[in-house]
Amino acid sequence: MSAGLRLGVNIDHVATVRNARGGAYPDPVRAALLAAANGADGITAHLREDRRHITDGDIDRLTTELTVPLNLEMAATDEMLAIALSHRPHAACIVPEKREERTTEGGLDAAGQYEHLAPLVAALSGAGIRVSLFIEPDPRQIEAAMRLGAPVVELHTGRYAELDGAGRAAELRRLSDAAALAARNGIEVHAGHGLTYENVAPIAAIPQVRELNIGHFLIGEAVFVGLAESVRQMRALMDAAR
Repeated sequence: MSAGLRLGVNIDHVATVRNARGGAYPDPVRAALLAAANGADGITAHLREDRRHITDGDIDRLTTELTVPLNLEMAATDEMLAIALSHRPHAACIVPEKREERTTEGGLDAAGQYEHLAPLVAALSGAGIRVSLFIEPDPRQIEAAMRLGAPVVELHTGRYAELDGAGRAAELRRLSDAAALAARNGIEVHAGHGLTYENVAPIAAIPQVRELNIGHFLIGEAVFVGLAESVRQMRALMDAAR
């Protein structure tokens, strides 16, 4: 792993392209191995309820073939808990999930769903799986993560990515404040969603952030420059920001 800021590459949308034709190509596991060989410190994959991209077979192969940590993004459901406990990935990031959404639209309401989340977090942690909660940069959500005993939060950067000018600057301050609060309370801070070459540096420069998880942009950029080059370029921009 990199000594400084880690890069997790999400390979969901390689599977999206594969599933558009219903065949076996392009192979998301091949993409994961290529990303790991070119600067990714870990691989993220979201097994959705409707299996719209990553499939159970992909998780089987990623668990056995990866040489870097696997971060399984999952909804807070009994089905996904059983899959995580069966495969024992390095990490499980609990995310909100709606069947009708195109992509994750916001952070998990850890505060409002505390009673539902508590046994899931306990079960995952008891199995030696590092639990992460994908949340908004909101003190109330960080406090809930503390009460739940989650060792990691991943701050949702989608709003930051969509804004510009003063709005983006304000959201960056909100993210920075949330990262500082989490770190002061012993929680490791990750961040992700909507990050690109153009907007990644200010997020990478937040000193408490230990890992960025980036997928859609890197897979899209790979159409033009190849996956190895897109990962290497993102790795270089992150390192320069530190």
